[in-house]
Amino acid sequence: MGLIHIDLFTTLDGVAQAPGGPDEDAGGGFTFGGWQAPLMDSVVGGQVEAGMQDLDALLLGRRTYEIFAAYWPQQKGTIAELFNRVPKYVASRQPHALPWDNSMQLGPDIAAGLHELRARHEGLHVIGSLDFVQTLFADRLFDRLTLWVYPILLGSGKKVFAEGVVPANLTLLEPVIASPKGAVLQRYELAAGTPGVGVMGNGGPEV
Repeated sequence: MGLIHIDLFTTLDGVAQAPGGPDEDAGGGFTFGGWQAPLMDSVVGGQVEAGMQDLDALLLGRRTYEIFAAYWPQQKGTIAELFNRVPKYVASRQPHALPWDNSMQLGPDIAAGLHELRARHEGLHVIGSLDFVQTLFADRLFDRLTLWVYPILLGSGKKVFAEGVVPANLTLLEPVIASPKGAVLQRYELAAGTPGVGVMGNGGPEV
């Protein structure tokens, strides 16, 4: 069965809204669209490309799909070629025009649709798509979580972990990587069970 990866860029206070540009998403009066741009560097770029090596399908929310469909077909380079080539699946409750080549809408039963996609693809990557991501978190319908955490605080905006996230354990897959401009890459895998609790004692935690 294939894996569902969630790939997000987030500020230190968890804001993941509109990292790519001023016109990406001004919902809620958000005024910091494009906050990621001043903090990009070669380490971030290289690791983003490396993280896409297993990608053989994109799984996107409607709004992110519209942004990508208007941008990537006009671009060149490794990621553009990959995104334009692979199948694109759009999670939306309403029918929508899907102008980007090789695009199709995910059915209304998200869990069943993802089960079918896991059997068809090795690496399904969800990028952005914050509303859809909340559904994946709430229903534990993901396998890997990759976060680029940037050293800024915005105070408001759509968050990575909004209301509805269920308690879950995650396993860090590799040592964190820090970029010259202070972004930190963290790659996690969803683990079984829910977080444990204990009492901190002089000799360490007692559980």
